[in-house]
Amino acid sequence: QVQLVESGGGSAQSGGSLRLSCTASGFSYSHYCMAWFRQAPGKGRVGVAAISSDGRSNYEDSVKGRFTISQDKAANTLYLQMNSLKPEDTAMYYCAAKPRSGSIRSCPYWVADYNYWDYWGQGTQVTVSS
Repeated sequence: QVQLVESGGGSAQSGGSLRLSCTASGFSYSHYCMAWFRQAPGKGRVGVAAISSDGRSNYEDSVKGRFTISQDKAANTLYLQMNSLKPEDTAMYYCAAKPRSGSIRSCPYWVADYNYWDYWGQGTQVTVSS
């Protein structure tokens, strides 16, 4: 049984930093995509960044240069380093995973469809104050 558990959320001041973690258990695929999504109050879930099993990453425009997605395969953990935080980054953050086959050109962080990604975490809250 696959489980994704996020941690690292909390409160930060504008301009501050937080690092989110997503620890995967029971997830033993060689080829996959993993991604971070966020959902602000009253808004839909949107993709933030994604990374493939071979390390290719891509980002939503508003976080480029501020957020970095990475992974530690030995620890089965996905990270999202968030720097230069802004109040508009306030949201519940979720990680998601999708096993893939063969080579992966890119992982579609822009696909926020709950049914596209096979596994989701429960989320961790990030609140940024001005």
